[in-house]
Amino acid sequence: MRRFAFSIGASFAAYAACATLAMASSFGPLVTPSQLKAGLASTAPIILDIRAKGYDAGHIEGAISAPYGLFRGPSNDPGQVPALDKLEASYERLGLTLDRPVVVVSQGDTDSDFGAAARVYWTLKSSGFKDLSILNGGASNWANAGFAFSTTPVTPAPTQLSIQWNNAWTADTPAVNQIVEGQAKAILVDARPTPFFEGKKMHDAAARPGTLPGAQNLPYSQFFSPGATAIAPKLDVTALKVKLGIQDGDEVVSFCNTGHWAATDWFALSELAGIDNVKLYPGSMVEYSATDGEMANTPGLIANFLNQLRGGN
Repeated sequence: MRRFAFSIGASFAAYAACATLAMASSFGPLVTPSQLKAGLASTAPIILDIRAKGYDAGHIEGAISAPYGLFRGPSNDPGQVPALDKLEASYERLGLTLDRPVVVVSQGDTDSDFGAAARVYWTLKSSGFKDLSILNGGASNWANAGFAFSTTPVTPAPTQLSIQWNNAWTADTPAVNQIVEGQAKAILVDARPTPFFEGKKMHDAAARPGTLPGAQNLPYSQFFSPGATAIAPKLDVTALKVKLGIQDGDEVVSFCNTGHWAATDWFALSELAGIDNVKLYPGSMVEYSATDGEMANTPGLIANFLNQLRGGN
C-alpha cells in the first residue's frame, strides 16, 4: 500500500488553519510551545500534564498532574472508557470546568506518545469540553523551545460538574459487529503498524491476532515525519479521502489494539483534516478479539505460534 507523505510545515499559517477546525477554541486543536507561552496570561488555560512520571521533576508552570491512566480502562481492557461517574469525579478533582480552555501535555518523546494526548483530548471532547488543544511535541518540545519548567506542584480547587457522554465520536463493539456483519456501513481504519494489521504481531491482552474484515491499514506513524514526535499540522485532505475512499456522509471508524494509536488517526482525520463523522473504537482489537466476531488476517495456530516466538508480542 502506497504511503502518503504529509507536509510538516510548522508555519503559523498552518496552525491557524487548524484552529478554524475547532469551534470556540482558544488555540486550535494543536498549539506550539511558543503559542502556548504567549497565551498563558491572556487565555489562562487549564494545563493537564498526563505523564505517568516526570511531573515532580519539572512541569509547565501551573500544570496539573493528570496521569493518562485516569482516562483508561483496566489491564485486561485498557481501551475501555471509564464509567461516566468515575470520569466526572476525576474531572472534579482536577478542577476542570467547561468554560475554560484545556491544553493536554504528554511527554512527547516518541510519535507513539502523541496517542496518549489524542486519547485524552477525545475523552474530554466526548464529555462535553469544547475548548481543547494538544501541545504538539509535548513536554519534550517545550524543553526544546528553551522554556523553563517548575517543580512547584499544583493542587487544584475541586469543581462540580454534570457531564454527559456524546456518542458522536464513539464506536462500540456492538456497532462494530454490525459493520463487520454487513448490517451497517463504515470505513474501517486500522491505525496499527503493519505487522499487527497483517496478524504477525498481537497485543499481550488480545485473544487473537488479525484485524477487522474489510479494514484498511493507515499506521498512525504516517502522520509524522521520520524521527519526529510532533504530528504534522497540515494534511493533504484530498489525498487522505482518496486513499481511504471517503465520500461525503461516510462514517469512518478508527481502531488499533487499545484505542491509543487509533486516537492519533482519529485526531488527524477529525480535528486536523476536518472530516465529518469520524469515530474512535476505544476497546479496539483487544476488546473485539475476545468476542466470536469474524476477523481477517488471522494466521493458523502453527503460524501464530511461530510469529510469537519471533517476537510477535
